Amino acid sequence: MIRRIIRKRRPAPTLAGISLEEELALLRVELMYGLRVNREAYLRRKVDERNEVVTRLRGRDTTTMLADLRGSLERAVKSGAPAPVVDLQSRRPAPPEDPEPA
Repeated sequence: MIRRIIRKRRPAPTLAGISLEEELALLRVELMYGLRVNREAYLRRKVDERNEVVTRLRGRDTTTMLADLRGSLERAVKSGAPAPVVDLQSRRPAPPEDPEPA
């Protein structure tokens, strides 16, 4: 079934495309949470994020980037607060119960 869905998906714009791994992750989100993911909006956000990274990194030297990365990692380790655990079973809709055959 998944292969059929992947074969039928619309071709991605030439500027950016959805990789096979991303498509599978989006399908997983749709199936697990019952959501519909807008692929065009996903691609627009992906292009925007890539452009933001390019503009942020343009004209910076590697030592500055490494120092920024080291600082953000140190802040993340210092916070030490564990991420909240989300129970995915409680978010899924309950399956319909079929009466047992007699």
